[in-house]
Amino acid sequence: MQKYVIHGGKPLSGTVSISGAKNAAVAIIPAALLVDGVCRIENIPQISDVTLILRILQELGAGVHLVNRHTVEIDSRHIASFRVPDQLSRKMRASYYLIGSLLGRFGRAMVSMPGGCDLGTRPIDLHLKSFQALGAEVSVESGYVHATAPNGRLHGAGIYMDQASVGATMNAMLAAVRADGTTTIENAAKEPHIVDLANFLNTMGADITGAGTDVIRVRGVKSLHGGAYSIIPDQIEAGTYLAAVTAAGGDVVIQNVIPKHLDCITAKLEEMGVQVEEYGDSVRVVRRGALRRTNIKTMPYPGFPTDMQPQIAACLCLAEGTSVINEGIWENRYRYVSEFRRLGAHIQVDGKIAVIEGVERLTGASLRACDLRAGAAMVVAGLAAEGTTEIGCIHYIERGYEKLVEKLQGLGADIRVVDVPEEDGQQADQAG
Repeated sequence: MQKYVIHGGKPLSGTVSISGAKNAAVAIIPAALLVDGVCRIENIPQISDVTLILRILQELGAGVHLVNRHTVEIDSRHIASFRVPDQLSRKMRASYYLIGSLLGRFGRAMVSMPGGCDLGTRPIDLHLKSFQALGAEVSVESGYVHATAPNGRLHGAGIYMDQASVGATMNAMLAAVRADGTTTIENAAKEPHIVDLANFLNTMGADITGAGTDVIRVRGVKSLHGGAYSIIPDQIEAGTYLAAVTAAGGDVVIQNVIPKHLDCITAKLEEMGVQVEEYGDSVRVVRRGALRRTNIKTMPYPGFPTDMQPQIAACLCLAEGTSVINEGIWENRYRYVSEFRRLGAHIQVDGKIAVIEGVERLTGASLRACDLRAGAAMVVAGLAAEGTTEIGCIHYIERGYEKLVEKLQGLGADIRVVDVPEEDGQQADQAG
């Protein structure tokens, strides 16, 4: 067990490079199951969720070769199993992408219900409805999703998403890519990682159009061939560093980004008085003066992302005036609030609404991460707080951030990893 120890109140400066997108990688890697050949996937982030999904593919019989820290070659030609090991798949939400991939490959899939961070109910009804529309018989028994195409092959269909679900849109694409005929997905989600998955599949021989719009068409192909593909930069990791500079102050260049993907975040930071300059594949963020209040409503892309809500809340704790956040995606996204109050933040929550009264300063305290983005937000707040902040349960944070401590140290932050006695660590996990 380990924890972060942060001595805050120090402005950040320098340059940081963003890793590959977590939310793209955890779908693209399962998509390799559909490929009859070797996939070379580049710019993969070194995070625990990626390590876990690669282990699952190995357990299924895929050849997994790490070329270097950020490149993997996957050979799925000899996979014979459609059942995913329960003890692995239950550790992450993105394990549900294995259902679409295995169903598309074998016409059968058996995967346990997804795990991951507790952000409230995570129904996969839209996923299952999509598989059923494609001709699969689907049931949930003893915590497992069983999906079977009666003839061993799915068929194209019209799929309407009752809500613009990212996971269901991507899973429908995975299942449909080798189906007979054309599948049309309406009210599709538009997030950058959906486009990235479509681009990966098309590189391997798929025929997908419309990704990034609300209508995606997937013309089924008989097979996919091997190839090479590089994952896009991580929008949320970049946004977290934007938030860190906003909270702590300083002048930082964030490299290896797609600035257009950050518009929904940088627009709000500029409202708060932060200076943002865009370049070809980098942004510069400068914050020296006081922060101004603003209002946030999380929405599907291109709206403000729910995965950035806790980090921006950390910044608003220090903004002059009253800010209001309306969380439109997850009902349990405010679990970090009690921890922020330990730092001296003034936040009141009523249902989906959080009202934040800005304070002059935060002071260090002992905190406990409760999910991935909440944990990252605690780091952001700790960097701005006076004194020492300790953050436990950091395994949540390491699910989605590569070398967070090293990158922040490179910007001048006083942050380090400290071992926690096993008994203390167990008590912290039980309390969480």
